[in-house]
Amino acid sequence: QVQLVESGGGLVQTGDSLRLSCAASGRTFSSYAMGWFRQAPGKEREFVAAISYSGGSTYYTDSVKGRFTISRDNAKNTVTLQMNSLKPEDTAVYYCAADRLTYRPVFTTTPVTSDFDSWGQGTQVTVSS
Repeated sequence: QVQLVESGGGLVQTGDSLRLSCAASGRTFSSYAMGWFRQAPGKEREFVAAISYSGGSTYYTDSVKGRFTISRDNAKNTVTLQMNSLKPEDTAVYYCAADRLTYRPVFTTTPVTSDFDSWGQGTQVTVSS
């Protein structure tokens, strides 16, 4: 199992930026992909972004492409989600997650929650209009 701790959420205005970070411990960090999901009130948890174990491949849901950037630092055991041009519809609790597989080559379909088996506690992001 992997222990994950998110930080960096907050209240911002439309068009602002936020940077979320997730610190991992447990399994060898450089051996598994990482993802970010979000959950708005009354809605299911949805995929936002993912990054391969090496950092060489990234994946985004359509609504955040061009605005969000996922990155990882395998030396520091951290994954980051840079969020720019935030919109009210980005308001949600954001969770980082660790891939249940080791050295997954690629995500052949859009990542889903069942691809991940370790989750952080979540950090609230609120974007006011």
